[in-house]
Amino acid sequence: MIEVAMLTREVTRVDYSGAPPVNPQRFTMSDFADLARRAIRDSGYSMKAAARAMNYDPAYLSRVFSGKQKPSANLAASLDALVGAGGALAATVLNEDEESRVARSAANPSRLDAGTVDALAGVLAAYRRLDDTVKPESVIPATVTQTKEVTRMLRGARGAYRDQLAEVASEWVQFSGWLFAQVRKDAAAVGLLNDALELADEIGNGTLAAQALNFKGYIARQQNRHQGIARWFSAAANTPGAHPAQRIGDFLHAAAGMAAMGELDSALRMVEEAEGLTDKAAALPPPETAYWLTPAFNRLNMGLCTLELGRYSEAADHLRSGLAGLPEELRDAPWSWEHKDALRRAVAAA
Repeated sequence: MIEVAMLTREVTRVDYSGAPPVNPQRFTMSDFADLARRAIRDSGYSMKAAARAMNYDPAYLSRVFSGKQKPSANLAASLDALVGAGGALAATVLNEDEESRVARSAANPSRLDAGTVDALAGVLAAYRRLDDTVKPESVIPATVTQTKEVTRMLRGARGAYRDQLAEVASEWVQFSGWLFAQVRKDAAAVGLLNDALELADEIGNGTLAAQALNFKGYIARQQNRHQGIARWFSAAANTPGAHPAQRIGDFLHAAAGMAAMGELDSALRMVEEAEGLTDKAAALPPPETAYWLTPAFNRLNMGLCTLELGRYSEAADHLRSGLAGLPEELRDAPWSWEHKDALRRAVAAA
């Protein structure tokens, strides 16, 4: 098993210089073997028990788990259902057309095409949703590999679709940083988020830039550094091009940081700014790169903010409503534990 500590030494920053050629096989396999093996283990199954539960030949499953054989679509769907991944695990497997396109672009990035960018974006979306159901430690190894391959492809990319690939690469790097932040490998997370921010700025994508800054604020919150909380979330909220739903959450988190420092007037002004964006955010779908930013999720953000302001009953109401409003597949996501703990504290203090 690849340990997280080993991986953090490898990916603290993304280095474009001197990178080896892209390995097309990494994309075509999508690291499904590693993801599936870890997801099965986390769900309490041995390989033999999983084979029995799905009525598959253990030898076939062993070949898939060892990366020697590509899974069939039926097996990928069965494994997905067994671990309760809601389709995310199965979606990491490229179809034949996607495999062919990605392999060609990986071998010759200067001839990048739109189909390759779409395929890589689709795999990334699946990884993000897998993070909602699988332990982050189990997603990190495959994510690190994918991130390296995509950034290597970007290094050689040319033409009309280069900036679109840069968007995908920025999000892959950002997602890696988020995963490391969840397991408290903060130095690796910050380095990756800085790289993601640079890529987002390079192509002028405010949504991705704001999200990278948001994750830096999340790290500061885990470290209980109130000034860092206020700084990074405020920067995210004021990033040109940020989505209104992003700005609501960022203003609320920044307000919580200010409140913790005793800057109540500034905190309340930020809350007012967040509330003033509510109608505008509700009229738009969440950004694709931050699909979780629904009104229910921002109730959770308001709950964390009002808890820091000492409005405990109000905080409990927001947190209860926000948790109840999450889609079923998100209600037990590891990141939700912070909000459940906040609800317990709010109820105890009310």
